Amino acid sequence: MIRWTMAAAAALVGVVPAMAQHAPAPADEVNPFIGTTNGGNVYPGATMPFGMVAFSPEETPLPGYGFPIAAPGGYEWRANGVRGFSLTHLSGTGCTGASGDIPIMPVTRAVDISPSSVEAALMYASIIDHAKEKAAPGSYSVTLDNGVEVALSATQRTAVGHFAFPKDRPANLLFRTSDSEVGSTASTIHIDAAHRTVTGSVTAGNFCGYLAEDRRESYYTLHFVAVFDQPFEVGGTWRDDIVSEGATDGGGGTSYGTRGHPPAGKGAGGWIRFDDNAGRAVNVRIGISYVDEAGARANLNAESPAKTTIASAQAAARKVWNRTLGQIAITGGDSDDRTVFYTALYHTLLEPNLYSDTDGRYRGFDGQVHHLSDGQNAQYANYSGWDVYRSQLQLVTLLDPARGSDIAQSLLNQADQNGGVWDRWTHVTGATSVMNGDPSPQSLAAIHAFGGRSFDLERAYASLKRAATVPTQKDLSRTGCPVLCIGQRPGLDQWLKLHYMPVGAPGWGSAADTLEMAAADFGMAELARAVGDRAGEKRFRERSGYWRNLFNPAAGAQGGYIQPRNADGSWPAFDPASDDGFVEGSGAQYLWMVPFDPAGLIDALGGKAATARRLDAFFRDEGGGWAVTKSGPLHAELDNEPSIASPWLYDFVGQPWKTQETVRAAMRQIWTNRPDGISGNDDLGQMSSWYVWSALGLYPLYPGRADLVVGSPLFPEATITRPGADITIRGQGAAPDAPYVSALRLNGRAVKQPLLPADFVASGGTLDFVLGTTPDRDWGRDHTP
Repeated sequence: MIRWTMAAAAALVGVVPAMAQHAPAPADEVNPFIGTTNGGNVYPGATMPFGMVAFSPEETPLPGYGFPIAAPGGYEWRANGVRGFSLTHLSGTGCTGASGDIPIMPVTRAVDISPSSVEAALMYASIIDHAKEKAAPGSYSVTLDNGVEVALSATQRTAVGHFAFPKDRPANLLFRTSDSEVGSTASTIHIDAAHRTVTGSVTAGNFCGYLAEDRRESYYTLHFVAVFDQPFEVGGTWRDDIVSEGATDGGGGTSYGTRGHPPAGKGAGGWIRFDDNAGRAVNVRIGISYVDEAGARANLNAESPAKTTIASAQAAARKVWNRTLGQIAITGGDSDDRTVFYTALYHTLLEPNLYSDTDGRYRGFDGQVHHLSDGQNAQYANYSGWDVYRSQLQLVTLLDPARGSDIAQSLLNQADQNGGVWDRWTHVTGATSVMNGDPSPQSLAAIHAFGGRSFDLERAYASLKRAATVPTQKDLSRTGCPVLCIGQRPGLDQWLKLHYMPVGAPGWGSAADTLEMAAADFGMAELARAVGDRAGEKRFRERSGYWRNLFNPAAGAQGGYIQPRNADGSWPAFDPASDDGFVEGSGAQYLWMVPFDPAGLIDALGGKAATARRLDAFFRDEGGGWAVTKSGPLHAELDNEPSIASPWLYDFVGQPWKTQETVRAAMRQIWTNRPDGISGNDDLGQMSSWYVWSALGLYPLYPGRADLVVGSPLFPEATITRPGADITIRGQGAAPDAPYVSALRLNGRAVKQPLLPADFVASGGTLDFVLGTTPDRDWGRDHTP
């Protein structure tokens, strides 16, 4: 992971001065720079909740970094060079290749060498000084080292930009049409000076494609229409190292290379030129569409009409963000805690991204133009299933059940257009197949459980049931393996035959694959129950227990582990500190990744007392200090998905006070109001959602159910306003050092068990916690879930 420096910490002081004082509006308490280093991979630019557009800087890489960009989000706090401001980004991805489309760069020098040529190097880049940079929800601004003042904003489907060029210097604006995050296979540009318009497209994709040579491919085309408020002259176009001054049309791609590097000297674009002597301020409105140019123009006209200004766009975006973030209103807490909370909520609400145009059209995975399904409000794209099934989709749906329903319908539509395959990690119209397992069943079950009921549940269940019971040729294939296996359930035939995933089966890590498949079947059981398929519910509930076939009581010296197993039933050599057979974690960390069956895991480990001892050793180092992150493979890594359910398991062994203190310790160590304040990929809001739930004192442990395990709230009061029934959470005595619960009441009635049933989400109500600074070992001890 990238580590933080004190110099960078000092530099932050002048970045967002509003963060240092209390501000009642939620948008004012967001610091978009949190997570822009230390591997968080978020971006600080302008966007809307779940917006199609994310207008943000595309920085040049740090020295020694092996990719052509600064970070997968396009921005790294420690980098200081910018090569453009791109129209699309994803937040917190671990792989490069996620959008970064159409970087637009203001330059104050003549364009006499192709910006794509090797000779150009950083000739057309500029320096960013954090002291001259500001960001807030829906707005971003910076004064570049070349003297250009840049301000950005966005609507759902359009970008709004303002570029103020210095006097008496060339004023050129580059459109690097081919330069998506890791390149492209094609791009076009057309410059129409008479109508003050630049139009074009880019065909790109290749998310994580550098990890598998057989998966390097384009799968979407983005179209844009940019309209300026000032006259300009045609500058020209370029392709590779050839500059065509005065040309109005051009195009070309970069193709894809190894490790995310397009071949040197490849690329295309064009530029326009403004009056050199005027010191002119230029405003631009840009519509985008994944359907066609007409869609981009219609989106522009609908959302950013001619009189739109940067100020009006930023004000409108701020209003939307205040309303959206304000659905969770917190009181009390110090400034940093409030900022960390609202920034985490902000990051939770960035993806999936709006994908359909204003007229309801969108281009499907089959390449055809489709219209929204009956009752659907919007089609969404960019679904990081392996991540977000754990708690992000639950929070999104809790706040907006209609949006959750649209996301579920979007996933069904994608599967229909993808030959029935529900892909694990979809990027725009790309079935990238990143990660392992089959996260769609528990994702849809979670959406349904948290109130998203306006999607075709029965048809979705039928499709997922077929995928879970009938192996396809893709399931048997090793194409893309291990990280990008093309099957929905790689090695499904082995799962059905052996009841576990053996070493050597298609997939990423056989033991991790087993646990993910079991979680998927738990989600299938919940869906079966929802549609009334009792036989299916029984069948999938039984299959969710297949994880036991990899529990070896003789593994290790502490009382057993979940470990890889050969197809003949034998156990290979095993080291709990190793990640062999696992995904982004060790055997010790994956032991606890059975959130769908805590009672079964506790039984396998020898009971509550033995499990508690194992948990203690997992979260504490040999000296008794916290080991919740960066403490080695035998300890927790609560900045990544495989570990995040583990601290809640204390609730099930009669020691809920340890859940309370462990979760709070992780919150304090990993989440801070600094650029390094997210320790690892935010994964399209999944990790931020974990923080939001934890700060509220609740967590959706079971994948696909609305039961909530109980921790402790960080703030004296939080009110969740949502369609249906509101939820109020009050914490008497709440403070950063007061995580311990001594009493809890729901609507005035005492609650003794650290678990709220699913009907709490449906009916809402008021939770009253009594909190203190010392553990209360009695509350919840004798009332385990």
